[in-house]
Amino acid sequence: MLKIYLASRSPRRGELLQQIGVSFEVLPSDIDESVPPNESPEAYVQRLAREKAEACVKIIAINNLPVLPVLAADTTVCVNGNILGKPEDDNDAAAMLRAMSGGWHEVHTGIALAHEDKIKVLLSTTRVQMATLSEIEIAAYVASGEHKDKAGAYAIQGLAGAFISRIEGSYSGVMGLPLFETAHLLKKL
Repeated sequence: MLKIYLASRSPRRGELLQQIGVSFEVLPSDIDESVPPNESPEAYVQRLAREKAEACVKIIAINNLPVLPVLAADTTVCVNGNILGKPEDDNDAAAMLRAMSGGWHEVHTGIALAHEDKIKVLLSTTRVQMATLSEIEIAAYVASGEHKDKAGAYAIQGLAGAFISRIEGSYSGVMGLPLFETAHLLKKL
């Protein structure tokens, strides 16, 4: 069985890797996730995935850990070209849900695999249509707490799944790790 380092604390990413039979050790890396002016959402997630993988490789070298491939990912939600990261608070989460209500948004996930001094980066983009939400639905969802630490303030695999009327692309990508692209990168090892 293939074993890798996962440069993420996300339990969802861990569950998705287990789903495809990949053994991993969590080795998160902390990087600056601010968005520079004029960086596209697609470039943003790919850059963060690469930087997370590079930071993890440095941790391995500094701590003299066993050398294994490193998988990193970053996900963001985009509405009309605007990046919606993780909500700062409940009011921010409600504003994000209002922005997505009744329309389409994109979920971009960049994945990076570092192995033998090389890093391969791929992008998965999924279009998501959200139903029109009432203020009561938004308030109830925010009160559930599920929005916390989620890009775009929602989790498709949770209660918010009832708000999603259609997707075009990768369901697992919306969760935070597109399995098709991830398996493709891992097969190349």
